[in-house]
Amino acid sequence: MSIDFSLSPELEEIRRRVRTFVDDVIKPAEARIEGHDDEGEERLRELIGMRREAHAAGIWLPHMPVEWGGMGLGHVELAMVQAEAARSYYGPWVFNCQAPDEGNMHTLLHWATDEQKDKYLKPLCEGRTWSCFAMTEPEVAGSDPTLIQTNGYQDGEEWVINGHKWFISNAHRASFAILIARTEDDPDLPQAANTAFLVDLPHDGWNEVRQIETMHGATGHSEIQIEDLRLHGSQMLGGRGQGHLLGQYRLGPARLAHCMRWIAQAEMALDMMVERSLERFSHGSLLAEKQGIQWLIADSTMELYQSKLMVLHAAYKIDRGEEFKSEVSMAKHFVANALGRIIDRSIQVHGALGYSTDTPLAHMYQHARWARFADGADEVHQMRIAQRTIKAFSDSGSTAAATGGLPI
Repeated sequence: MSIDFSLSPELEEIRRRVRTFVDDVIKPAEARIEGHDDEGEERLRELIGMRREAHAAGIWLPHMPVEWGGMGLGHVELAMVQAEAARSYYGPWVFNCQAPDEGNMHTLLHWATDEQKDKYLKPLCEGRTWSCFAMTEPEVAGSDPTLIQTNGYQDGEEWVINGHKWFISNAHRASFAILIARTEDDPDLPQAANTAFLVDLPHDGWNEVRQIETMHGATGHSEIQIEDLRLHGSQMLGGRGQGHLLGQYRLGPARLAHCMRWIAQAEMALDMMVERSLERFSHGSLLAEKQGIQWLIADSTMELYQSKLMVLHAAYKIDRGEEFKSEVSMAKHFVANALGRIIDRSIQVHGALGYSTDTPLAHMYQHARWARFADGADEVHQMRIAQRTIKAFSDSGSTAAATGGLPI
């Protein structure tokens, strides 16, 4: 067995190109972008212009196969690109590997018919459209999709759907949605009750109530009221009753992609923490020379190292076609929490400066908080991790299989 964390010269070159593009093109544009209104033409023109540059530079769709215009990278290789891209808030979007589109592309590639791929996946890969994934509802727990109340019934060749969705990211500007609705009244399993549909937007019966105001502003998470929305049977994605399976297929790699991007943010916060400690003088010495500050740096360094290893191992298992649910759950829970702690420590070292908006830390901290409940709340992941650990011991008398199945 070989364990190799090095990159080939070709992949090292891709990493260098992504980093250079972020530093030379995206970061200088951040101030101009943020000076425009969220929905302003100037802001959109700036972002689309950078997308065209990235496409021309061959840094585009790192997660998709070459035949779909992508770079054909595996998940381990994708971790390297995502971590570089997410050093800017706009990086993943510029390279067309941002949520929710990235997960929707994977889903369409695996589940869509050829006609659906041509209509929805192709323009999404080309950067001509955006999408959303409409599953979460305000009336029921978002981490338990078996409770979904949005329902659909068949009327001839059409399905009629009614329900209420919220926190649907990107719905405000999406060209289409992957909509999850309950279609089976008495399934053999609770997980076989839901079906996925493709909805062209705008669409009669799909009503955007509002963009939800969050602790970091209104950021495209929409509340949707669905009233007698009619879809032809050909708009079904996957088989009838396959909505839960489709959603889980999508969410596993998507959770890990979030972790890849969070690692970039955590590393930025740690870099800023160390830099500040080497510049700030107080009570007779630099902050870097004080034991209390050194502990903050050490704890953050260890957590970032653990985060990277967990993500790389989970990505390795996905690439090898091995079972990866436990590894992704552990990575998602750990990295989400480490992100918040590392940014918080960096703010502490910066003092009032970190609390202000003069550095990106305050903005990063606001964004980091959602990581602990997005794509499965902490407590749900902990429950699943514990269940798998108990099962591993019950099956074999050892918990080794639940801790990555590693040879150590």
